[in-house]
Amino acid sequence: MQKATQNRHFRTLFISDIHLGSKAAQAELLIDFLRRHDAEKIYLVGDIVDGWRLKRAWHWPQSHNDVVQKLLRKARKGTEIVYIPGNHDEFLRDFQGTHFGGIDVRRNDVHVTADGRRFLVLHGDEFDVVVRNARLIAYLGDWAYDAAIAINLVFNRMRRAFGFPYWSFSSWAKLKVKNAVSFIGAFETALAEEALRHGCDGVICGHIHHAEIAMRSGIEYVNTGDWVESCTAVAERHDGSLEMIRWTRLVEVSDAEPRRTLDLSVDAAAEAA
Repeated sequence: MQKATQNRHFRTLFISDIHLGSKAAQAELLIDFLRRHDAEKIYLVGDIVDGWRLKRAWHWPQSHNDVVQKLLRKARKGTEIVYIPGNHDEFLRDFQGTHFGGIDVRRNDVHVTADGRRFLVLHGDEFDVVVRNARLIAYLGDWAYDAAIAINLVFNRMRRAFGFPYWSFSSWAKLKVKNAVSFIGAFETALAEEALRHGCDGVICGHIHHAEIAMRSGIEYVNTGDWVESCTAVAERHDGSLEMIRWTRLVEVSDAEPRRTLDLSVDAAAEAA
């Protein structure tokens, strides 16, 4: 059991692919993360609300509403929040340039780190040829993904019963499929090239639910992951360096009022930064 950690403050937080409205969204873990992490600026990098699933069946439990309220509360307290819609919440792209509840909606953005590096920030679905050119296939793939996540939920209930943290079976399976690995590589290369075209030093994106900080074609490629499988966020420290945070286990503290904390791991790439 890990003891509760102190709140951490960063210059910027990048979060994507929460998929509120989906039964697979790890809303409670995200609320716990937001309680313990503050930043001067937060980027919501797409697929925050899952409009595709909400169209099929309405699912909006209190925990999903709590995520929204937590973000709005941070905005009221002075955190700058930028919302960059993705393909699942693409209905918000019609509102780019709009400011509501302390949140700015933008199609994409260029973020300048404390050490002067320029990062292109976008969701990334524009560079997914399946989403762009074959919407029906994308919807069928989304249905198959739902099935994999359903298996994931059952699997992780058993793990929790034995005291083990959340682990993504679907993410593990995805990385074992050759075509999926090839797709991820092509996606990363395309995003790196787009950042280069914008005269940026790096790119920060989401969409493919594969958290990573790495160099691609001389560009720093950063994928924030998601809050369905990996439960990850990217943080910019006050010196401009980037850190990948994995937030995957709730721990009850028995000798006080119940508090939630969890295992914190930093990717090797971030640790070396």
